[in-house]
Amino acid sequence: MPRYAPPLALILAALGTLGPFAIDTFLPAMPAIAGALSVDDTQTPLILSAYMASFGLMMLWHGAIADAIGRRPVLLAGTFCYALAALGCTFADSFGELIAFRVLQGVSGGVGLIVGRAIIRDCYQGIAAQKLMSQVTMLFALSPALAPVIGGWLFTAFGWRAVFAFMAVVGAVLFVLCATSLPETHPADKRTPLAARALLANYRTVATNPRFRLYTVAVSLNFVGFFVYVPSAPAMLIGQLGLGPNDFLWLFGPAVAGMIIGAWLSGRAAGRFTARQAVNAGYVMMLAAGFANVAHALLFPPSLPASVLPIGLYTMGMSLAAPSITLAILDLFPAQRGTASSMQGFVQTLTGAVVAGALAPLIWHSVTLLATASLAFAALGLVFVRLARRHAPPTPAS
Repeated sequence: MPRYAPPLALILAALGTLGPFAIDTFLPAMPAIAGALSVDDTQTPLILSAYMASFGLMMLWHGAIADAIGRRPVLLAGTFCYALAALGCTFADSFGELIAFRVLQGVSGGVGLIVGRAIIRDCYQGIAAQKLMSQVTMLFALSPALAPVIGGWLFTAFGWRAVFAFMAVVGAVLFVLCATSLPETHPADKRTPLAARALLANYRTVATNPRFRLYTVAVSLNFVGFFVYVPSAPAMLIGQLGLGPNDFLWLFGPAVAGMIIGAWLSGRAAGRFTARQAVNAGYVMMLAAGFANVAHALLFPPSLPASVLPIGLYTMGMSLAAPSITLAILDLFPAQRGTASSMQGFVQTLTGAVVAGALAPLIWHSVTLLATASLAFAALGLVFVRLARRHAPPTPAS
């Protein structure tokens, strides 16, 4: 089994920024985009949901293709396509054209996350894998905080098109980084054929496994318990809290701090506590955060920092639980880790796209409804974890 130097974590974390930067960077500019392209504010979530829908659908292929031809070619093609799509968004002249390029950006945006997970499992096992997954999660967690702040600065200084130009630069830099620094971790003798029958067989193997279904739904629900705030950020921060386009750090700062601390705790717990204990502690944090957020929303008007601090506790619990559950999912399929990572990402992203496009616009006018939705998602996630433990054989996360 090959072992690589610590910079591998930095490379994988950098690749993971593709998705968050495409999701969060343009949020401060959403009202301006609506005005510039002559669409209603309620249509701007399509910029996010169109990206996430194509992002999720393509996730089904990133891992399978990487299993067949290797990790490096997929990463190189993905980062190159991402940069071109972001450049197209920069010069879009209509809302339809912007949506089309966002779809293309979504096709390539998940490559770093999906293939990166498979690379970790290619190189490491057991405690070492959990520690590296936690390191990558900590580094990756910085991007959702930095993205809207950078987006706000760029929008204020240069207008909304500069936001997408920045994404193009990020894609180009990551292409060069992959070309010059990333080793191939999936040797030819371990690759699976890129044939329709073989792919369908792999998908069937993964999708019909009950443990995969239960744990994947649980991780997805945990994720959207936080993600419901992402498309709602302009309405919540600007509309309800009276902040400006440069103030998105009020929401994403605590959220990302929670992700980093949770991932750090997960790494520290590796070898000291069982994965089951880490997952349980994560749910205690998520549920406590949800109840505190609902209670404050019911008893007091929206205010800072009380309306955002519980979100940080929620993401801490989410990041504490996620590495153990994710590794448990990947360990179910030693020969199809890329496919398993793809299908997990597909379910999680599709769930996020539905929440962003359908649910968030209905509730983003009320911090009470947002807090209630977040609590409900965490509670449902715990239900699915308990079902997995009750009805499935033991796994590292059980």
